[in-house]
Amino acid sequence: MSKIDKDKEVVAFMIRLYCHKKEGNMDLCDSCKELLRYSEIRLEHCRFGDKKPSCKSCKVHCYRSDMRERMKQVMRFSGPRMLLYAPVLAFNHFFLNK
Repeated sequence: MSKIDKDKEVVAFMIRLYCHKKEGNMDLCDSCKELLRYSEIRLEHCRFGDKKPSCKSCKVHCYRSDMRERMKQVMRFSGPRMLLYAPVLAFNHFFLNK
């Protein structure tokens, strides 16, 4: 599995967790679906490919400012909770995915 595919898996999990636990939705709401589609497109078109840094430390911010703020909210909420709901995915993402 490529780094881009792993990042897509992590982002999808984070968005689903946010939508379910923070917003109380059983299925992804339209806003979260839009964010997921947007993030997948941005990851697919990342100029760095499998050598991409984390978005936080990237010098090229490819997200529109509104989507970037939404993703920050999702990551702030879901990041710590990943340790509880998906510890292996969290460990791989935070410690092995450098």
